[in-house]
Amino acid sequence: MLRHLAIVAILSFIVVSAPSLSQAQRSQDASAAEGVLALIPADSKTQHILSSPSGDLEYEATAGAFDLFGQDGDLSAKVFYTAYVAGGQSSDRPITFVFNGGPGAASAYLHIGLVGPRILEFDRNARNGTTPSLSDNPDSWLPFTDLVLIDPVGTGWSRASGGDAADRFYGVRQDADSLAKVIALYVQENGRLESPKYLLGESYGGFRAAKVAKVLKDRQGMLVTGVVMVSPMIEGRFLTSTEDDPLAAALLLPSIAAARLERDDQFTPEKLADVERFAMNDYLVSLAGPPPTGDEATVFYTRVSDITGIPQDDVEAGRGFVGGFLAKNTAGRNEIVSRYDSALAAPDAYPERGYVRNDDPVLDGYTRAYGSALATYANRELGYECRLTYVLLNNEINRRWDWRGSRSTSSASDDIRDLLSVIPSFRLMIVHGYSDTLTPYGVSRFVLDHLPPALAVGRTDLRVYRGGHMFYTNPGSRRMLTQDMRAFYERSGT
Repeated sequence: MLRHLAIVAILSFIVVSAPSLSQAQRSQDASAAEGVLALIPADSKTQHILSSPSGDLEYEATAGAFDLFGQDGDLSAKVFYTAYVAGGQSSDRPITFVFNGGPGAASAYLHIGLVGPRILEFDRNARNGTTPSLSDNPDSWLPFTDLVLIDPVGTGWSRASGGDAADRFYGVRQDADSLAKVIALYVQENGRLESPKYLLGESYGGFRAAKVAKVLKDRQGMLVTGVVMVSPMIEGRFLTSTEDDPLAAALLLPSIAAARLERDDQFTPEKLADVERFAMNDYLVSLAGPPPTGDEATVFYTRVSDITGIPQDDVEAGRGFVGGFLAKNTAGRNEIVSRYDSALAAPDAYPERGYVRNDDPVLDGYTRAYGSALATYANRELGYECRLTYVLLNNEINRRWDWRGSRSTSSASDDIRDLLSVIPSFRLMIVHGYSDTLTPYGVSRFVLDHLPPALAVGRTDLRVYRGGHMFYTNPGSRRMLTQDMRAFYERSGT
């Protein structure tokens, strides 16, 4: 553009002043952004058949991107999505919008790990991501709901138009607003106004689902029928204060115990129920009061050590708070456990260090295979040939996230209350893995137990399964979850 103006000036003997530096910089940024967004291909529609125990199901898959525009009318981002719509169904068939968390995670985890028509399987122990295989998913949710899986800006193949534009998306409010726009666009363009609409989110995505549902109501004039939260963050304060907050520590203890029982091959619901009672009674009272002494201290610290597997000296040094000892001191010497699934122990790469330096065995281990598998699947089976790298986890987003305060003060409880209050048909399902110590199931139980009964009774539910944060990598737990979710959708539709 500048070159063109210069030529015109010379030919007509008119002096044209050069734009300011800021204008020039904006022009360069716009050109670069157009180059990146130009690499995102046109939508691709393909026809498929899902073979499942309930029979064959024909469906259409759409892999594509929605354009989002700023208030100035300029293109600000392209948001990648994959939609699966079953054939021969009525216009009021449920539709579920799906995203993961992070912040900074793409939807590949839930996409080919849980709900989609194709499933990525690992080895029998669900720990080897070097040779995963993709096959028809017998536990797909497609038989009872259409699916739209969305990658927030900066993840997957979703991109902002430039560095400054990314700030419009990297935050609690900004993120919820952009995803609500994508959902509204999909509903409008595909004639799904009559369909019951659900949101499904994992981890931060559970927190996100409550926020998006609220924005859909308040800014898009669209009401959701239900929200499903998988291993959600709901109250940030309980996830960041387990080393000094008695209540947070008590809500975490059963998940640590479940992991210990799993590692020792002794897990039973009855044994865990005993720990749950101890956690919310003697354990909580002891942590909240003065340190125990004498025989009382010996009995208390011995029991906590037996429950968690953490050496008694460490338990006593922490005065019963064990969250800080979890990764290094739980499984055994020279081993480290994952916060995502504390039943899983791996060799510690840095046993000589007194602090955790190791990559997480789950997040940085076998589950990384979801990224390359999704990219390959989209290319080969969905006909979506994108020349950009598929970003499974974007740590830069996490670092830049605008929490509107801090992570420790972030909460979705009020959003849940508001949705239950003003949408009579709204239902909430929360699901967890027992041995997830990153987002322990005790926190979600506490949140639900403290909702007003007039809102919660008959409309909220909590289910817990064997496994960790991504418990659905266990085929047995995945199967049980899908059965429970089919019943949840059937109940919500009545």
